[in-house]
Amino acid sequence: MRKHTEFHEFILLGIPQTEGLETVLFVIFSFAYLFTLLGNLLILTAIVSSSTLHTPMYFFLGRLSIFDTLFPSVTCPKMLYYLSGQSQALSYKGCAAQLFFYHFLGSSEGCLYSVMAYDRFVAICHPLRYMPIMRPGVCVSLVMAAWLAGCLHATILTSFTFRLTYCGSNRVGYFFCDIPAVLPLACTDSSLAQKVGSTNVGFLALMLWFSVCISYTRIGIAILRIRSAEGGKKAFSTCSAHLTAILCAYGPVIIIYLQPSPNPLLGAVVQILNNIVSPMLNSLIDSLRNREVKRSLRRVFYNAVFISLA
Repeated sequence: MRKHTEFHEFILLGIPQTEGLETVLFVIFSFAYLFTLLGNLLILTAIVSSSTLHTPMYFFLGRLSIFDTLFPSVTCPKMLYYLSGQSQALSYKGCAAQLFFYHFLGSSEGCLYSVMAYDRFVAICHPLRYMPIMRPGVCVSLVMAAWLAGCLHATILTSFTFRLTYCGSNRVGYFFCDIPAVLPLACTDSSLAQKVGSTNVGFLALMLWFSVCISYTRIGIAILRIRSAEGGKKAFSTCSAHLTAILCAYGPVIIIYLQPSPNPLLGAVVQILNNIVSPMLNSLIDSLRNREVKRSLRRVFYNAVFISLA
């Protein structure tokens, strides 16, 4: 990496047009980040501690909670560090690592959403064959495939971004190292990296969105055919929470990476929603709309109180 650059660190300038609001933003983002970590940790604890939740649906939900814990942790700690008045510098390798893990975890989570949509499709459209189809080995293989797809995606983006020569300004006009913020600092032609980034992100997002649409179209048709009002309501309730999380995940991707002329402030606001708010909302949606998770969480709290009083 060193032979491609004449400096050894980047300076993160933070969220555009927020000068003087560092203390307020630090308090808001600290609360949101801690709430996200706590919420997803509680969901993961509830799933692991309850034998009734050891099913394919909750297996994927537990992995989603892991993603929602790791994904904001790529950008939030450094952002909170410099919002508290500390150094805004980030090493060259640290910037590359941040970009890699951001796209690795983000794209892996997108793949997991498609896997979860397929899981719901099998459960609702083929209930009698659900357990044979979604057996443990298949579930593990699908999660591993999501990790591998995300790793390949992030490796391509990171290699094309950091193969360029960076010898001018090292001031990144953003709150973390991402492709639209880093590429303008290159002093060699970055058009190929921009095309590869837009094509790669766009193709993966559209392909995953298309797979989700196919699954939920089939699910919608199956729900309309359910004669029991209670059965249709239960199926819709189970899928609506997952569909809401998917919309929150894919909306920011389309706005940030596929717009022809990026707006820094709009991109930062949408990116914050994607990095912090969406993982926090996922934990709220999964815990408040799911009776089994709420029941398991109550059991965990009761056991914790009983042990502390004993």
